[in-house]
Amino acid sequence: MHQITLINVTGRDRPGLTAKLTKQLADAGVQVLDMGQSVIHDYLTLGILVRFPQVRQPHLTALQALLIDEGLSVAMTPVLDSEYEDWVAKQGQQRTILTILGRSITADQLATLSEAVTLEGLNIDHISRLSGRVPLAPMSAPTRACLEWSLRGSASAEFRKKMIALASDLALDVAIQEDGIFRRHRRLIAFDMDSTLIETEVIDELAECAGVGQEVKAITEAAMSGQMDFASSLRARVALLKGLKASTLADIAEKLPLTEGVEVLFATLKRLGYKTAIISGGFDYFGHVLQAELGVDYVFANRLEVIDGYLSGQVLAPIMDAKGKAQTLTELAQREAISMSQTIAVGDGANDLEMLGAAGLGIAYHAKEIVRARSSHAISTLGIDSILYLLGIKDHEQLS
Repeated sequence: MHQITLINVTGRDRPGLTAKLTKQLADAGVQVLDMGQSVIHDYLTLGILVRFPQVRQPHLTALQALLIDEGLSVAMTPVLDSEYEDWVAKQGQQRTILTILGRSITADQLATLSEAVTLEGLNIDHISRLSGRVPLAPMSAPTRACLEWSLRGSASAEFRKKMIALASDLALDVAIQEDGIFRRHRRLIAFDMDSTLIETEVIDELAECAGVGQEVKAITEAAMSGQMDFASSLRARVALLKGLKASTLADIAEKLPLTEGVEVLFATLKRLGYKTAIISGGFDYFGHVLQAELGVDYVFANRLEVIDGYLSGQVLAPIMDAKGKAQTLTELAQREAISMSQTIAVGDGANDLEMLGAAGLGIAYHAKEIVRARSSHAISTLGIDSILYLLGIKDHEQLS
């Protein structure tokens, strides 16, 4: 007679059910080998794997009677010792975390993604909702949805590419990470500034004030898409700003439009003890304004030369280009005695690619196509605070 039994219980949840169940099992002297429980809309699904030290049938009968009296459904499945040993041998297998993000998530979208998971030979072990409950009544704020799937097995590079492409077609974002210790213990996060922390390119704003908006915007687009060397493009754009009053910087800084979710993100990161940095090809004047507003720990950016209250048309060396960004992140991690595996980098332009690649977790945020295509993770549908989902942080754990 098989002594190992899998007990599955379903039904309307209420306080005390698990206590009654485990008390009955305790009276039988069983050993609990595994246990899992979830409640969705007050409906309980409980699984418990037990080993009976003696004849089990009388105990199973009593347990079944108890659960039926409580209005619950129960299924009891015997498990062979060999099946159990096979299950034990699989512990320690690599697991992959698939995070699915969007304004809403439909069954059709999930069907497409889950089919791709199956074709990869992976199995979904656990599903959690990280986003908050959505009321039926229309909301003034944009809705958002996030599911976290724990997959058994290792995801190939080809699978990652396929899932990102699928998600893009479905108007979703996905992030695929190894379920390791570093995913849960990141310590340093670095951000680009323009079009990442703020919803504008500051140099374009300066150019409008200088009357050279179209000329500078054309160069900016070429640089962001990787068509121009960043340092050369920056010098060319700054040269067009020559003669602009330095006081214009303060005027623009007063009106910087923050990216959706940035205040929630920084409040939560600060509470968790993260070190934060702005590592930007933009200008340090504006970085320091954001530093004061958001509580950023470090700012590394380019500096405009000012002579007699006017921009000289020069940017002071050294220029913070792609290589400089990656190097700055690496040096900052060393200074803080933080492993690169515990770092996160977030950016949107070609100038961010080296930094994204150097970080333990690189995220292309509302990025240009060339950047999304070359990044391991991309967020294009939600606000920047959705980065917290990639760290496994639920809505109710975030700080407003």
